[in-house]
Order: sequence, then structure tokens, then C-alpha cells
Amino acid sequence: MADNKLANMSTEFAIQILKLTDGIKGHYSLANQLERSGTSIGANIREAKYAHSRPDFIAKLHIALKECYETEYWIEIALKADIISGDTAKTILHYCGSIRRMLIASINTAKENSK
Repeated sequence: MADNKLANMSTEFAIQILKLTDGIKGHYSLANQLERSGTSIGANIREAKYAHSRPDFIAKLHIALKECYETEYWIEIALKADIISGDTAKTILHYCGSIRRMLIASINTAKENSK
């Protein structure tokens, strides 16, 4: 099921983010923001699973999508500031982009099914 794949991907992504931020020294604020947004994606996907209504489900997925965009922002900042390598950024951004596309598809499907 797509929901399980999305949940599993977001868990793996959160682990990748935690490992990445573990290596960021001297930039506590950036690492903290990156950890918060990167791990929040999966938390909101999990919350959506137990939403009390279709609009609540969609709202939770929208929050996860916003966190995904925020995570991309922090990765881009870390890359441009030479805090992380281009290869690392590319890998993380690709994974984040995959989750983002799945979230968009899930939101659109949920909206279509609620008509």
C-alpha cells in the first residue's frame, strides 16, 4: 500500500537527516531546524493515518508537505554555505523530492475521493 511506502520512506528519511546533522559541527541552529523539519514529515504522515476526518487527513498531509519544503530549504542553505557536500545534498534532496511527490499525489487523491 502507498501509505506504508510513504510512512517507511519518511522514517528512513528522518534517520538520514539525523545522521547528516550529527556531522554538522558549529552550526547548531541550522542542524536543529533541519532535524525538526526532516523528522516532522514522518510524524505528520503518521498522524494523518489516525485523522478523525478526511479534511483532517488532508490537513496533516499538507503539514508534512510544508515540512518537506522547509527541509529542502535548509539543505540548500547548508549546501550554499559549504556545510555539506554537493553529493550529500543531491542524495538528500532526491529522497525528499520523492516523498514530496508522493505527498502531493496522496493529497490530490484524498481531495478527489472526498468529492
